[in-house]
Amino acid sequence: MADKTDNRKLKLEFAPSIKKLEVVTKTLIQSKFIGEYKSVFKGKGLEFMGYRPFTQDDDAYQIDWKASLRSNQMMVKQFAEERELEVFFLVDVSSSMLLSSTEKLKAEYVAEVIASMAYAILSSGDSVGLSMFSDKIVKRVDFKKGIGQFYLLSNALVDLNYYGGTFDLAEALKHLFVFLKERSLLIIVSDFIPLREDWASYLPIVINKFEVIGIMIKDPLDSYMPKVNGRVALADPFSKKKMLIEPNHIRELYNKQAEKDDAWVEKVFYESNADFMKLRTDKEFIKPFIELFRKRTMRFK
Repeated sequence: MADKTDNRKLKLEFAPSIKKLEVVTKTLIQSKFIGEYKSVFKGKGLEFMGYRPFTQDDDAYQIDWKASLRSNQMMVKQFAEERELEVFFLVDVSSSMLLSSTEKLKAEYVAEVIASMAYAILSSGDSVGLSMFSDKIVKRVDFKKGIGQFYLLSNALVDLNYYGGTFDLAEALKHLFVFLKERSLLIIVSDFIPLREDWASYLPIVINKFEVIGIMIKDPLDSYMPKVNGRVALADPFSKKKMLIEPNHIRELYNKQAEKDDAWVEKVFYESNADFMKLRTDKEFIKPFIELFRKRTMRFK
């Protein structure tokens, strides 16, 4: 696994310009992302008013089939706004997020994911905040609306000074209760490496107060060790300790353990009644988000 922190050009590679981030986020405008977001999350803060006929501007998945059968025409639910939504990102910036076997560091991929989501959320008139954590909170951006908040978040996410250190999700979760309002939407973004069981006991408590989505970001090598002949030197990103391994001798064990670890994290979220999704840095993220939103729509319908 490559460690790009040894590259003096890291800042140039890692910190894409705000212009580049804007190009990425504008992809959302041309997709159904913003429409999906409004239907799912704005609907959580809306008061149901009744039904109206389906129009060509509506998405087909919004159709309420029970009401449509009763009225003999396609109908969708109509809402009146009751409150605005506050969306808060809790972002892992520990040392493991600075590693990569692809063109993008996990941290680079996360920056694009969060900036893109924030752009969509802010475009919908909601407010966004963010905390970046390792074994402690290293940066917090308080809730605010408007495009200016997009730039504040983006500048924080591409600042290399905030990255590094060990991983303590439990401590980050405790931090939320100090300032986050009840029923805010909390989005936890991490590779969940290394795994520590203490955070799992805090997650149900957090979910009782906030809406929660867990997003696991993985580099391909986090989940699968390829065939490599001979010995390879590895370094622990947290302790910096090094060891020699023979990948072909441990590949099967490594792959099984990685699958087991990921499955445990997913199980913790689902058993706590939170949403969860897994993304890979060599795959795009727009379609998986839209699919997650559609599943939420069906569940809360």
